Amino acid sequence: MQEANDFDIANGTSGVMKVVNEYWEKFLFLLPNILVAILIFFVALWIAGKVKAWLDGRLTNKAHDQITGKYIALVSKWAVIIVGLLLVLQTLGLSGVAGGLLASAGLSAVVIGFAFKDIAENFLAGLILAFNRPFEINDTIEVEDTIGKVKALHLRTTHLRTFDSKDVFIPNGTILTSKVTNLTQNGLIRMDFIVGIDYNDNIQDAIDLIEETALGVEGVLREDPPYATVDELATSTVNIKVFFWAETDDYKKGVVLLKGNIMQAVTKALLENGYGLPADIQELKLYDYQKDIPVRMVGGDEKTEKAPAV
Repeated sequence: MQEANDFDIANGTSGVMKVVNEYWEKFLFLLPNILVAILIFFVALWIAGKVKAWLDGRLTNKAHDQITGKYIALVSKWAVIIVGLLLVLQTLGLSGVAGGLLASAGLSAVVIGFAFKDIAENFLAGLILAFNRPFEINDTIEVEDTIGKVKALHLRTTHLRTFDSKDVFIPNGTILTSKVTNLTQNGLIRMDFIVGIDYNDNIQDAIDLIEETALGVEGVLREDPPYATVDELATSTVNIKVFFWAETDDYKKGVVLLKGNIMQAVTKALLENGYGLPADIQELKLYDYQKDIPVRMVGGDEKTEKAPAV
């Protein structure tokens, strides 16, 4: 009985060794192909990087082609990598797998389309944005509630950098189906703000002073000078709306900061020339059970309290 068990163990060990030897021989036989496949893969990565760099340089020389050029370069890079992977499969003798992948590309596209609907949608949206070009690199755009400078158009998202240095990645599909406001494409933008003066002030003189002051601020376009007009007769002030034009090459510096500088200059000029900038009038209401309002007046070292009748 013992001899039978020893015989079985010996046969089992012999079988395992035979299988290992067979796989080892196959590995040695395929080793040259494996090395060539690895070489092909790394060469494909190198070519993909070179193709992307070359297309970046050729297609983005002109400012209006930056978005399209960078997107084409990115897609081309991945196309070269996919071709390299197919060559790797062919080199390893997996031509059937490569052929099957190509033959089933249509079916795979449908399956992937259902499984990764958002990815496919954003990719196609990015393709449309790249050729439609509603914005360029470094343009400042507004999408929904986000305002920022365009840094890159990726395969799935668009990279914006806000004025507070936050990096926001918005899906391309969202941008394609949303209202997009390009704040810098035209190169010019009209901005406005409101300042309130007292009803006793001379309105026309105040308007003349505001226009003269705004025109003197550096950065305001003199070809289309600032102007002001009465916007509203509010409860406590006459509200004057001030309009000015600015260049938008650098939206943050040319528009946001410029608006603040003009508002400071106008406020200072009005105060120095005796114009009042009254606060909102507040109304106090007494209910039936209230007969008066206690008022404490503090002057010098004396403190008195009065309760005037109403």
